Amino acid sequence: MKSIFFLVFTLISTFLFSQENDDFVKRLKAINNQTIIFFNVDGVDFSSQTFSNEFSEKGLKKLYRKYSIKESDIKTKDETLKNNNLFITKFENIAENINQISSYYFVENKNKTVSVFWFGYYGKQNQEFERKYINLILNGEIPKEVFEPMTIDSIDFAGRKIKLGNSCYWTNINTVQCPYYGEMNWSVHKTFESAKNSIDNQFTVTKNKKGGKVLSEEDVVVIFEGTETKAKKVIYDFIGAKSLLVGMSGGKTLTIYYIASKVRDKYVSCCMSFWNNDTITENGLAPLLEKVMELKK
Repeated sequence: MKSIFFLVFTLISTFLFSQENDDFVKRLKAINNQTIIFFNVDGVDFSSQTFSNEFSEKGLKKLYRKYSIKESDIKTKDETLKNNNLFITKFENIAENINQISSYYFVENKNKTVSVFWFGYYGKQNQEFERKYINLILNGEIPKEVFEPMTIDSIDFAGRKIKLGNSCYWTNINTVQCPYYGEMNWSVHKTFESAKNSIDNQFTVTKNKKGGKVLSEEDVVVIFEGTETKAKKVIYDFIGAKSLLVGMSGGKTLTIYYIASKVRDKYVSCCMSFWNNDTITENGLAPLLEKVMELKK
């Protein structure tokens, strides 16, 4: 089930970037699983991993295979990065006017081995953003406070600590699943426009996924982190994959809420969901969702 949720609800965005130095620490989150570090900021997922391979034709060839980089893929040196490097960018049209961007940077680090950086998002490629975080990571300038522990007891939700206990787990950075209690993913953005674009794209991509269909969609009024706002409520049914999902969860449909809202001094995009056979309270939501949202009566 974990992989299916990850496939359907991977955070996505089209976003605006500022050339000035912003207070990214308030928005950036990271998880280190000892082999790879996952990051999320402004709706963008990216990762870094360091290998013992030398930055040579032989060393890179092995890494290309690991990351499914074909010989025909164009490999270019980014002259603006101080470190020796090669990068590859792949584009895939997911829906009308929405392209999936996957950027891979193979960079020689200070130890003369290779660090690989991956960026995944939707919209237009922004190499300024990519270079910024590559340099921050290579220079060891990512603050410790942005890292979340691998084992969940509580989460930092846009500046508020929420106690969850030990029954929930990460399926991706800023993506929490609590079996039979719901799932949600979120990202903290610099602007409301960035948050709105991110959640709109997330809905559009989900709507166009093969193997499922939207049964209904409507705008509803909710109280999200204490603030009244609108959410898009969607009932989603799986086709083909349904038998697998039923076997794993017993559920047939997902109820999904998509929200972009100002939360305290931040802007948040958030997608929350639960199965029809999950625990549902008298208020009509799964318990995890009730941690951050209530339906307007």
